[in-house]
Amino acid sequence: MSIPFDPSPAHKRLEKFWQLPASFGMERNAYHNYLNEIVSDRYALINGLQLLRDELQFAAASQSDIHVCGADLSLPSVVTTLAYTNCGDRIHQGEATKRYRDVVASRFATLSEIGELKLEAFFPAGGGTDNGATLAHVTVAHQIDDALRHRLYAGNPQSMVLVAIDLKTHVGRLREEGQRVYGKTRESPWREPRAACGAIADALTHYHPHNLIHRRIRDDLGEKNFHYLSTQYIYTDEGVDITMAVAAAIVAIRGIRNTSMALTQEMDERGLAHLTASTTVNRPSRDDLVIYLARATVFQGKVHIQSLGFKAELYSGRLVDYAGERRLQLIYDGQDSHNLPIEEISYQIQPSGL
Repeated sequence: MSIPFDPSPAHKRLEKFWQLPASFGMERNAYHNYLNEIVSDRYALINGLQLLRDELQFAAASQSDIHVCGADLSLPSVVTTLAYTNCGDRIHQGEATKRYRDVVASRFATLSEIGELKLEAFFPAGGGTDNGATLAHVTVAHQIDDALRHRLYAGNPQSMVLVAIDLKTHVGRLREEGQRVYGKTRESPWREPRAACGAIADALTHYHPHNLIHRRIRDDLGEKNFHYLSTQYIYTDEGVDITMAVAAAIVAIRGIRNTSMALTQEMDERGLAHLTASTTVNRPSRDDLVIYLARATVFQGKVHIQSLGFKAELYSGRLVDYAGERRLQLIYDGQDSHNLPIEEISYQIQPSGL
């Protein structure tokens, strides 16, 4: 028999979370964004709860001696799972495989009995999502089985689950004939420049209706944005073409919205989701940078989303001095990127029935 859920502590943590500052649209190193924007936010959402992510913590019912590893579910607890998406392009310089796993996944992904990180990992061409509803369903369905759910919900009125999802796209950056170029990069100093993200660039410049990837990216961008980005250029104040960076950003932001809304159909009253969207900036023979674009939560009948926007024509940018170089700052509709508005969307809670 489950104990009725007491959501008030979680609501207090959520309220505190949305008071935390966030900086969007700026090229920063991956470590900064992952630690200061993602990890810190997630810990704020589950502060005070026993974190359950090691498979050995779920072994209380085991017939072997390993049952001693089982967690005490009478304590306020949270079971976490982690999903991420990234374009499968091999051009990433360790940002996706090493830094993300070391800084983010090592803290929130499930850990197997042999110490392996168990992530839901998807690599759609172009990044973002192949389908937000599928991503949401698979992530939630794999998180917690019915037996564990019963034990968790019967253990403490504050116990809950956290679904963590990070959606990523990417864009290349290099210097060509003394000019900064977005949308292309080199895999190494000895290789010729090529499009990155090639899927997004190709969809905008050589669209083919029979290409399923082109059609998905066009759908993510929306018809108005697709025609705008395929026929016009967006420049920074300094005259740098950032059209492809804007396109990559919109694909990721569309992904966070679609997935957030899909999660409303997958989680019950004890489910809390935290989602982020970002674009990786691939630089030849240097560490990748990351542009943080959006964050969202889904909990107890409310979706909250804070992000740069969807309309390509409202984007602009400038180069600012940061960390000893000139970094791109994306700007949407002239808004303060440190104080973007928070959108709220209501939904009907799906009860667990326990």
